[in-house]
Amino acid sequence: MSEFFLELFSEEIPARLQKNLREKLLEEFQKFFLEKSIKSKKSFSLSTPNRLIIVFESLDKEIKILSEEIKGPKTSAPDQALEGFIRSNKIEKKDIFKKKTKKGVFYFYKTKPKLLKTNDLLIDFIPKALENYQWKKSMKWGEYDLNWGRPLKSILSVFDKKLINFRFHHISSSNSTYIDKDFEEKKKIFKDFKSYEKYFKKQGSLVNQDKRRELINKEFSKILSKKRLTIQDNPRLIDEVTNLVDNPNILMCSFDKKFLSIPKEILILTMQSHQKYFPIFDNKGEITNEFLIVTNKKDQKGLIKIGNERVVDARLSDAEFFWDKDKTQNLIKKVSKLKSMNFFKGLGTYFDKVQRMRKLGGMISDELLISKEKVELSASICKTDLTSELVAEFPELQGIMGGYFSDYQGFDKEISSAVTEQYLPIGLDSKIPKKPFSVALSITDKIDTLVGFFGIDEKPTSSKDPFALKRVAFSIIRIIIENKKDLKLNDLLNYSSNLYQDQGYNFTNNNIQKELHNFLTDRYRYYMKEKKIRFDIVDATISSFSFNKLFSSFEKANILNKIINNQTGQDITISYKRASNILDGELKNGGIEINNTTDPGIFKTDFERNLYKKINEIKKYYSNIDNDENYEQTLSILSGAKKEIFEFFDNVKVNEENETLRKNRLELINMLCKTFQNFINFQLLKTNNE
Repeated sequence: MSEFFLELFSEEIPARLQKNLREKLLEEFQKFFLEKSIKSKKSFSLSTPNRLIIVFESLDKEIKILSEEIKGPKTSAPDQALEGFIRSNKIEKKDIFKKKTKKGVFYFYKTKPKLLKTNDLLIDFIPKALENYQWKKSMKWGEYDLNWGRPLKSILSVFDKKLINFRFHHISSSNSTYIDKDFEEKKKIFKDFKSYEKYFKKQGSLVNQDKRRELINKEFSKILSKKRLTIQDNPRLIDEVTNLVDNPNILMCSFDKKFLSIPKEILILTMQSHQKYFPIFDNKGEITNEFLIVTNKKDQKGLIKIGNERVVDARLSDAEFFWDKDKTQNLIKKVSKLKSMNFFKGLGTYFDKVQRMRKLGGMISDELLISKEKVELSASICKTDLTSELVAEFPELQGIMGGYFSDYQGFDKEISSAVTEQYLPIGLDSKIPKKPFSVALSITDKIDTLVGFFGIDEKPTSSKDPFALKRVAFSIIRIIIENKKDLKLNDLLNYSSNLYQDQGYNFTNNNIQKELHNFLTDRYRYYMKEKKIRFDIVDATISSFSFNKLFSSFEKANILNKIINNQTGQDITISYKRASNILDGELKNGGIEINNTTDPGIFKTDFERNLYKKINEIKKYYSNIDNDENYEQTLSILSGAKKEIFEFFDNVKVNEENETLRKNRLELINMLCKTFQNFINFQLLKTNNE
């Protein structure tokens, strides 16, 4: 059993590329060893900014390939087939023999057993694996034709403490690597990973990214707990800085307190996204003028701290200047500037968009019973921050800065909040707008975008969604359902399409409404699956819902999903299935046409009368409920019909010889099924036995 140890030393590879390189190359080697039936006890990949390391422990030194019979063409096949078989397997005619099988007589040849050395296999495989790796971004340098994430300087490759000798482009493998990543002058020989890791640890370099992350988190906790301070949970940023350093050291820095007058989002974005720093918050969640940084060396003279503080002060000075300038510019007057900003080719400018949003928002305000004037005003100014220098500098803050500007200029708080929250939700599980005016503006913006892009045939495919329309549609569904509102979504989609036409933008997509319906339905199906709704309930819901009653539809599915496996749910599904199966069976035989007329005057038994009475009780319940239907109560009422249903089928012969009686009983069963289907399409539900 031997160790395989590979190190690729290069100039610093960006953090975002390291993780993919670690994982994909390791997968390729694992796949290779599996295919060759070479066993190992443990494998892992590590990285620093300059080094990519792959290690396999306790690998077989050699593998024995047993002989096997290779099947060729039939003996009756043309000579060319046999010649091709011989040529492709690099054998001679004397090596083949005939053998009878169930499908006839075929030519075969038997391979010879052989012993393969793992070292020899690696000599051939490593260059191929490196050559086949697909970088998201790569570069060439000098006169070399190698594409790599950053210039590759050396390859250390060892198996069983011996060099694996191969060449990859202009680089010959060796058993040594550069120990000084900055000057690349000194090299050292390593025969195994353990000595390699131990050496670099003494030099202050942790080659294991997990240990670096653990150290960073530990030092953060130690510093913050002393002062009862916190940082935001940001695993992505932690991962990024972990991959930016190999000798992590934590410093606490600060900036001038005067910058705390700037909106906190600017401070956070400047530090997190632009500088990879960690803003610090007090125990009340308020941002402070302190922040943590992760450096790649100890700051023995304090110069690193001073330098980073100067960088932040300079950036925040620029932000302060933009903030003071932008916040005073009248938002109403800036609406006209949107005429020079294109929304998208074929969909007009942002000025056109906000005019459509004003009208669409007015329609939504009627449904939400909120001020139409406020919705229209929020729609008018919601995109004006796109013309500000702050958003030009920090595009991630569009909407948020508009909210600050409108609040500073004295707009109603509800309008400012709506502008701030117009882009929510920003992810599948992120916060959604909850305030009525925020809901109205967010849905208005998303419907206008969705309708527009579908109208010009810029639809997503199964593999590509460049305009994030799947997220837009999913967000519309989330906002409606999670705010427990039934908006007339079909009407809003139609009206939005008409607004484009009124502005002279003629859509090339003639099936826009149908495609939008199918697309939103698919997103709705996905939403229910994410909420763990049973698959057959999802199918039953989709088959019988209206987008104008989206929340009600989901609430029915959700309540049914909760009770489907208890006694109430089982009673409902068993009762319905018993009725529908008999009805379907009789109707398939033909001869009787159901016309939804049941005549109680010709009932022959009390069981018929009792079932008829129960159905009418349920129908009366449905006729008296309003938009606040209690779905649990409805399901309880449906399950309560089990007694009358079972007594009817246990005591009444449906397939009566008298055609009039048979038809009337089938009409009664049909009446029962249709009454149940007022809730959902029970036909698609599965019983526990199905």
